[in-house]
Amino acid sequence: MPFVNPDQYTIRDILSASRTIAVVGLSDKTDRTSYMVAGAMQAAGYRIIPVNPAADDGSILGEKVYAKLEDIPEQVDIVNVFRKSEYCPEIARQTVAIGAKVLWLQQGVHSLEAAFIAESNGLTVIMDRCIKVEEALTRAHRNS
Repeated sequence: MPFVNPDQYTIRDILSASRTIAVVGLSDKTDRTSYMVAGAMQAAGYRIIPVNPAADDGSILGEKVYAKLEDIPEQVDIVNVFRKSEYCPEIARQTVAIGAKVLWLQQGVHSLEAAFIAESNGLTVIMDRCIKVEEALTRAHRNS
């Protein structure tokens, strides 16, 4: 059976109920999509936690960077992934291990194996969708 994303109402509910987003693959380079998307989500009121092993001794968007999801000392609602699809099954296992509720693979990222791992452990999976676009649609819906 092919993967199907949750409907728009479910995505709105997820974004409305979530506050903390760990962004795996968040770059410290301001011209990168991951930086721009995470910055927009932060500006919209979400707590962004950067996860990037190459930058784990610093900060991005004013937040401490962690090398891996398991290093984050607080609860995460959504794990938003800006990595190549081949890395997603391991990220899904880590997402399950930290007790996050949602695995969100950013636009252009596909992994049926990651989706299976996450869904089999009770997580909601959103794949090949931009969280910034979905948040803007949610905000527009709230304001209408």
